[in-house]
Amino acid sequence: MYSQKQGQTVIDTDSHELVELVDSHELGKIFGKVAVLLGGCSAEREVSLASGARIFEALQASGIDCCLIDPVDGLVSQLVEQKPDRVFIALHGPRGEDGTVQGLLDQMDIPYAGSDIMSSALAMDKYRSKLLWQAVGLPTPDFMLIEQSENLDSCAEILPAFVKPSLEGSSVGITRVDREQDLLPAWEQASEYGSSVLVEQFIDGPEFTVAILNGQPLPAIRIESAESFYDYDAKYLSGNTQYHLPCGLSASKEQELQALALTAFETLGCSGWGRVDFMQDQRGRFWLLEANTVPGMTETSLVPMAAKSVGLSFDALVLEILKSSLLPAHQKEVGIKGSDELVQTESEVI
Repeated sequence: MYSQKQGQTVIDTDSHELVELVDSHELGKIFGKVAVLLGGCSAEREVSLASGARIFEALQASGIDCCLIDPVDGLVSQLVEQKPDRVFIALHGPRGEDGTVQGLLDQMDIPYAGSDIMSSALAMDKYRSKLLWQAVGLPTPDFMLIEQSENLDSCAEILPAFVKPSLEGSSVGITRVDREQDLLPAWEQASEYGSSVLVEQFIDGPEFTVAILNGQPLPAIRIESAESFYDYDAKYLSGNTQYHLPCGLSASKEQELQALALTAFETLGCSGWGRVDFMQDQRGRFWLLEANTVPGMTETSLVPMAAKSVGLSFDALVLEILKSSLLPAHQKEVGIKGSDELVQTESEVI
C-alpha cells in the first residue's frame, strides 16, 4: 500500500512488502513517463475527460513526467510521438474499457495499469459476465439477451426489469420497465448503443458498490438515489444522490459483500483496480450487477471515496493504481515494435 509521510511516499515495488521511502525523483525513475489516456469516442467521453484530468493532475503533483492523450486525435501516432514508458487508461466504455486499447498497448509492448484484454472484454460485456458468474454459482439477477425486438415477449416473465445496453457503462441507455407494453421503447433506446440489449430482473432493495484495489476490497458504499434508480444523471449530474460510508451493514455482512466482490472480480480475470456493483434484496441476499475495470475518477466517483475512507488520498490512490503496471504480467520491454527503440526499456527506467 501507499501512505504519505513527511512529503514522501512509501512504495511497494513488488506489490507485497513495503521496501523503501522514495521522493518524487525516485518515483519518476520507477514509473518513467506516463501517458494518461482520456476522452475517446464512447458515450462516456465527458466523464472520461474529467477522470483523466484529475489523474493527470495527481501524477504531476507526485512529480511524475506525464502527458495526456485523447484517442480521437490518433492514438497510435500520439503514442509513437510521446514515447511513454507506461499508460494509465482513463477511458470509459467501448474502445477504451473493453480490451481494444489494452490489445493495442500489448502489441506495442507498453505496460498499462489495470485489467488485461480478456478480462476487460468480459467485464465490459454484461451478458457474458453474468453467464460466467452464473456458471460458477455466483448470484446474479435473472436476465435475457434480446437482439431482435420480436423476442421481447419472452421477457414478460422477469418483469419488472431493467433494459440496458450490454456493452455500455455508467448506466447509459438504461430504462426500468414495469409493464410489458413499455418493453419495446426501452429496447429501442438501449439498442441505439448497439444490437446487444440485456433485460435484467429488478431486485427491490438497496444498491451497494465495492472497489477493488490491487487484490484488496475497500469498504462498501451504499448508494441512495433520489431518482427511480441510479442512472447516469444520478451518478454525474444530480446533487441529490446520497452515498453512505460506512454503508450501514453489519461487519459480517460487509465482509460477505467484500468477499463476493473480490470473487466476482477475479472470476472474470480482472486485476489491478476496479469496482463491482450489487443489489441487496429484502431477505438480505446480494446480487451481482456488473464489474467495472476502469471506474470513474471524478470529484463524485466512488473509488476515490472508498480509498479516502481508509486514509488514501487521491494522489496516493493514483500511484497505487499505477503500481499495477509494474506487476509481472506487465513486466516487459517497453517500446514500440519496429520503432527503432523509441521508448526506454523498463530496466532502464527502474
